[in-house]
Parts: sequence; C-alpha cells; structure tokens
Amino acid sequence: MKFNLLLLIITFISMGAFAQSNPKESAEYKLNKAVYLQAKKYSDVGVAKNALYKLIALDPNDVSLLDSLVLLYFDYNQHAPSLLVSLDILKKNPNNLVALEINAVSYENLQLYDKALNSYEALYLRNNNLYTLYKIAFLQFNLKRFSESKTSADILLKDEKANEFKIVFNPDRNTSEEVTMKAAVLNLKGLIAKEEGNKEEARKLFNEAIAAGNPFTFARQNLASLDDN
Repeated sequence: MKFNLLLLIITFISMGAFAQSNPKESAEYKLNKAVYLQAKKYSDVGVAKNALYKLIALDPNDVSLLDSLVLLYFDYNQHAPSLLVSLDILKKNPNNLVALEINAVSYENLQLYDKALNSYEALYLRNNNLYTLYKIAFLQFNLKRFSESKTSADILLKDEKANEFKIVFNPDRNTSEEVTMKAAVLNLKGLIAKEEGNKEEARKLFNEAIAAGNPFTFARQNLASLDDN
C-alpha cells in the first residue's frame, strides 16, 4: 500500500514537472490558445493580439508564435510593429522567407528605402522571384541609383516570363489595372530616362509600355507629363 502511494506521488510530481517543461500542456496556455483561435475566427484583432502575447510569454522559444504575430500585424497594415517582430524572427532564422518579405515591405511602407532595398536584395538571393527583382529595380530608382535600376530592369526584360507575369497597379483608390511585368519595367525605364533628362527616350519607352500593357493608365500619365514640363 505504501509502495502504491509512493508511486502515485511520484507520478503526480512527474506530471507537474512535464507541464512546467512543456508550456503547451499548461491550462493557461490552452486557454489563451483557445481565445486566440476564437478571436481570429471573428477578426477581433485586439483580443487575438493580446492572447498571442500571453502565449509568447508562456513559451518564448516557440518561433511559430512570432510568425503568427507578424502576420497579424502585417495583415492589418501595422508596419512599424510588423517590422520589429520580423527583425526578431530573422535574428533566430535569417532564412525565414515570409519574415524577410514582411521586413522588406514594412521598411518600404515606412519609407526607409535603403533598408527596404537591402531586405529585398537578401530575399531575391533566396527566392529568385521576378516581382522581388522588380521591387529592387524600383527602389534603386527611388534612391536615384539609376544605373543599377537600369541593369535590374534589363535583366527582367530578358526573362521570357516577364511577358506573362502580371502586376497590379492602382491609378486611384477605386480602380486597379493588371499589366504585364514587361509593361511595368518599360514604364520604369521611361521614368529613369525622364529623370536623366532624355525626354525622347522616355517618350519612346512610355509608348512601348502602353502598347505592352494597354490601357496602363500610369504609363499614359507619365507620357502626358513629358509635355507638361
């Protein structure tokens, strides 16, 4: 009898030690996880975020919780916190492509273009994606690194997939246009030519962009702007 009682006590102690070593088994963790999932289901961002923070405090070694948090911030266009969370994720895993892309987009939306460019370049080394290279080319243009931007643009134009890959532009808040990567890159090269003072080359490139992405409102606006100056 004494032996059985001792065995029962040891079992309870072992279960308690397991719960302490495995936060996911605790009642508090399970409760907060249930709250998070329910809040997420009902798009209650504030409650979901608070529950996630409690889960992270309970299990700070679970990087997947940070992944959920950064996506939550990013989905609701909270660029400053999404940037900060992405930085923490990348410290633990520099090859986390989702975090790296959110990092790049967040820097871009915060108008920290030099840092955004660095992040997009790091991302491109890992994903070799056309759209990532286009973002690199456009950021190089924004930073007035025109020679680099033209080099990136030319690489894109040589890729046959540029005729099929689509990019969405928003001429205003109520409309959107889908154009080929080729049209977008020709428009970008037109902007570079304009900034370099080569008006006729810019006109030629904007016309080519319109032909490749008809109607392509942005390219038409850029073409019209040549005659406004």
